[in-house]
Amino acid sequence: MSQTAILFDCDGVLVDSETIYVEVEREHLSRIGLEYDLHEYQQRFNGLMARDFFKLVQDEHAKLETGSFPVSFFTDLETATTARINRDLEAIDGIGSVLASLTMPRAVASSSRLERLHIKLRQTGLHGYFDPHIYSGEQVANGKPAPDLFLYAATQIGAEPRDCIVIEDSVNGVLAGKAAGMEVWGFIGGGHASERLGERLTEAGASKILRSHEELGAELG
Repeated sequence: MSQTAILFDCDGVLVDSETIYVEVEREHLSRIGLEYDLHEYQQRFNGLMARDFFKLVQDEHAKLETGSFPVSFFTDLETATTARINRDLEAIDGIGSVLASLTMPRAVASSSRLERLHIKLRQTGLHGYFDPHIYSGEQVANGKPAPDLFLYAATQIGAEPRDCIVIEDSVNGVLAGKAAGMEVWGFIGGGHASERLGERLTEAGASKILRSHEELGAELG
């Protein structure tokens, strides 16, 4: 392995939050007439920044021609999501051991809002493994699938893009890592993931598919 730095997505890679987001978001979208099966939802929405998610949802609702977009939708969704995160969020099994043994420079590069990103990492005991190298899509012009966030994170830890491995669980994240000129490994060890997700990550450009952090640790040596 020639890479000398590693960039982690957060949701679905470090913390098992994607299963919460998917459940809560699909439930709230269904209430306003937007129905998606799990695989379609993951393909379209996972890995997006909040502002891009909000725009896509509003555009999809407008196509229904069922009236104005509900004023309280995003406030209600935020309240429900925060309650579930505060109650149920856990680190993905095995990540603590990987991070404790990791010697190469590392960073978090996540579409999550920066404030919430710090909260999730603190809540799951992972914050100290990355601080101060915790970066959000809020800090760059374009979110995933654009490469901006990964390029920004690499610059902050002093790594060349070609020397970075990206660990991602979403198609949008894999596309972003590839666009940044980095090697991307797909991770399907989160509660929301499936073999079908692994196939989609491979199609998007992931060079390996990891089913657990035990596998990640073995790959990193």
